[in-house]
Amino acid sequence: MIRHVLALFSIVMLALGITAPASAQTRDPILVPDVSEHDIVLRQGFTGADLLLFGAILDPAGGIMESDYDVVVVLKGPTEEIRLREKERLLGTIWVNAGSTAYRSVPSFYAIASSRPIADIVDERTAAIFELGLPYLQLSPTGSIDPEEQARFAAGLVDLRQRQGLYAQYESGVSVSERVLYRARLPIPSNVIPGRYVAETFAIADGRVITSATSDVDVRKEGFEGVVAEEAQDNSFLYGLFAVGLSVFMGWAAGRLFALV
Repeated sequence: MIRHVLALFSIVMLALGITAPASAQTRDPILVPDVSEHDIVLRQGFTGADLLLFGAILDPAGGIMESDYDVVVVLKGPTEEIRLREKERLLGTIWVNAGSTAYRSVPSFYAIASSRPIADIVDERTAAIFELGLPYLQLSPTGSIDPEEQARFAAGLVDLRQRQGLYAQYESGVSVSERVLYRARLPIPSNVIPGRYVAETFAIADGRVITSATSDVDVRKEGFEGVVAEEAQDNSFLYGLFAVGLSVFMGWAAGRLFALV
């Protein structure tokens, strides 16, 4: 299997007229990533899917890497603006809104898998730069807020998204074969939103990202759900009027039906 991959890679390099210089060993390795599905369709009855991220990492000469390395894969969904509200109990029985904070660019979906625990691969600074791990997500809050309070809101947001199945972290979720091939499987829940998803792959050695690459995944709706989503986005005012009219009609129809019964 490994010989076949190396042979195919060599053929591609020759076809493109690429030759490896004598100093190739000092250059960054070559990462060739891919995903099992570049298009995921959200139809009625969609219960989720498994996305396979795989690829090969080779040295510039087209051979097997001489040193060991780790692989981290990250899948991010479209970002969105949200406002997070904190609730507190009043008089022991009533829940009311307390503090709140707004975020400019929160990933609607985030999943990460690594060949080893992130803490064993990179330091906190590198993890923060590349957003490797749930604790290092850059959520971009708006306005001024106390750092301790902001940390509490951020932790609450991540916990909420984890319980919804939209955020996940899989340590030791990437397998690397013979220092060439890697693969990881990330579950896609049924409640993801449509949009462009980006799969990022990082090869890391000695705590340093030595190469990285991305692949795109298009998540979209088709059929009746697609038409509804498109109209809601392109003609929001008419869609709102239609939704209100449909609600009034359904209420009237239900009242007439019960009156006849």
